[in-house]
This record gives sequence, structure tokens and C-alpha cells, in this order.
Amino acid sequence: MPELPEVEVSRQGVSPWLSDQTITNIVVRQRQMRWPVPAEISQAVGQQVLNVNRRAKYLLIEVETGTIVLHLGMSGKLRVVDASLPPVKHDHIDIVLGSGKCLRFNDPRRFGACLWQPEGTQLPQMQNLGPEPLTDAFDEERLYTLSRQRKGAIKNFVMDNAIVVGVGNIYANEALFMAGIDPRRAAGRVSAKRYKLLTAAIKQVLAEAIEQGGTTLKDFAQSDGNPGYFKQKLRVYGRAEAPCLSCQTPIKSVVIGQRNTFYCPSCQR
Repeated sequence: MPELPEVEVSRQGVSPWLSDQTITNIVVRQRQMRWPVPAEISQAVGQQVLNVNRRAKYLLIEVETGTIVLHLGMSGKLRVVDASLPPVKHDHIDIVLGSGKCLRFNDPRRFGACLWQPEGTQLPQMQNLGPEPLTDAFDEERLYTLSRQRKGAIKNFVMDNAIVVGVGNIYANEALFMAGIDPRRAAGRVSAKRYKLLTAAIKQVLAEAIEQGGTTLKDFAQSDGNPGYFKQKLRVYGRAEAPCLSCQTPIKSVVIGQRNTFYCPSCQR
């Protein structure tokens, strides 16, 4: 599933093609996505793209009267192509631009979304989100304070979008390894000192992933079609029974919160 770095890389890739362009048409070939594509999306036609931003895993294409909100779901991909290029299977949505290009949304599993958020409103999906992890609003004090009395696993805690957005499964595994914290440990039993290490690790692993273009596992590719290269830097994720890169102990795999979880039983406690 594309996580925050993959969405940010997609934003960086498509933004130069969309910014200041006029949306001349929106072609919806399949309305039945994760949520039905609303007819109100057509309100963006004829308007200029003011900004292309990101909130959590949502890509935000802002025009004067509202925002087109895109979510890549599990298998969504964005491409900037010539608007005249015939669509292929699973090309569900085209946002056509005055330049003759279009932003094409392909999603085989249809767990992605394309929504319309009128100016001055906020979609339910955008409410109750925690701070962005790469901003000063996310720090160790927040994690420590909110974790007190929590008995659930710390991995689930840092993946909670109300705590901090965008720390998906891959990067939670990697950050917990970097901080030396067992992912099974209760969030309330982690000290302030260790939360400081974890906060720094989360910021580092996400920044590295963005710099490397994201993590290509099966479905994700950048907007130019190139793969993300962070997979080559994964320290624990997907490496069950392989030797730990720090101590050579075999990496273990368990399921936490219905997600595959990888950790080193020697380095993480």
C-alpha cells in the first residue's frame, strides 16, 4: 500500500505539470471506488490549479472553489500523460489540463478515492488527523504524553493517524528497529528517553524514503514510471529469518494488529 513517502513522491512528481494549469475536463470512467466519485467533482472544470499539497496520504489539488482529494488506496498510480493517449485497463479518472496533458489515475483494486471538498469545508476523511511527522508539531513530548496508560502495542500506537499521520506499516517497522524498541511492547511502558529516539527515527526513515523515491514492493511506482529505491535500504521489513544487519540474529516475524511485523529479538527490547 502506498504510504506517506510514496504519496509525497507522487505529489512532487505531478506538481510541476499541474500547477497554474487550467482544468479543462474531468473524465470519470469508473465511479465505484472506495467511496463513489461525486458528480460535484466537475466543479473544478474551468478552474486554475492553485496548489498541489498533501495531507497524510491524501493528495490535494486545490482550485479556487475547492479541492480535488485523491487517495491511492492499495494499488493506485498517478501518471501525467498526453490527454490523447488511449486509456488502458483500470485507468479510471483523467484530470485534463489546458496544456494537453492529463493526470491519469489507474487503480486495479479500486480501493483508492477521488473526492471533492468545497472551499471552507472539510471532508470527514480529513478530520481528526494528527500532525504531519516531518513537522515540528510532531515531537517526543506528544508521543510520550499520549502514550501514558496505553496497553496496546507501540507499533499500533505510532500507526494511529490520530497520533501522527502517515507512519504506515513499513516505516513503523523500520523506525522501531532504528530506535531499538520491540514492536510488541505496550506503548505506555516506553520511557520518554526512548520516545525521543523513536521520534527521531520516524523522521529519519520517512525523510530517507522520500529522498529515495519511496518503496517499491509490488504496485507502487513514481509518477514518471520509475520505481522507488528505498526497498534496498529496508533493515527489517520483509526480512524474516535473514540475519540482522547489526548483530546477525535472525529477524523474527509476528502479526500485530493484523499486519506483518518484523523485528530483531536482540537489538529491540
